[in-house]
Amino acid sequence: MEVYTTKGGNTGTGPVLILAHGAGAPADSSFMIKLSESLAHQGVTTIRFEFPYMARRREDGKKRPPDRQPRLLDHYEQVIAEVMVGPLSDRPLFIGGKSMGGRMASLLAADPRLEGRFKGALCFGYPFHPPGKPDRWRVDHFPQFWCPVLVVQGTRDPFGKPEEVRERVASSERLEMAWLEGGNHDFQPLARQPESQDDLIQQAAGLADSFMVCALKS
Repeated sequence: MEVYTTKGGNTGTGPVLILAHGAGAPADSSFMIKLSESLAHQGVTTIRFEFPYMARRREDGKKRPPDRQPRLLDHYEQVIAEVMVGPLSDRPLFIGGKSMGGRMASLLAADPRLEGRFKGALCFGYPFHPPGKPDRWRVDHFPQFWCPVLVVQGTRDPFGKPEEVRERVASSERLEMAWLEGGNHDFQPLARQPESQDDLIQQAAGLADSFMVCALKS
């Protein structure tokens, strides 16, 4: 397994976040790097990895769809197991990801077999439903969360906007929603906004850090 760590973010005593990529972009995409760097400034060590289908694309350059969900989850579990016995095993562990990667992390946070292995899960741009298909929600597992879960979502995200999300998941326990004003699925703001994408990513990192601090106190 190939693991990426943020430069300068693998020292200290702060939390460790395993961060999975989205369906179409690799672990070293611009978004993933910027988010990891912003988290590192908060004292969070970020470990990035690639699912098998993305690792194959890196080898041969051919785009392919994501692996099926069971294989994605199995691979994520393997990464967790490796980190738990590695040099960062004495640090508090969180899991998370961008879009699809965040969804996989949320599914693991609802799996009772893994209870206690990590302190919480963080989802950056959660794919609540496919764009334009609000009848296909991906939240059935939310009531089974055994640890705190944070979703950081742009208010313009076509995968789940504030009004519909609040109506659908308002009663879910252990779930915390945080909204980035004007952000799309990649936290890109409107052109007229004073903030840049980097600004919204930094906001997301700050929200993530606060969430982890609170999770460790509870």
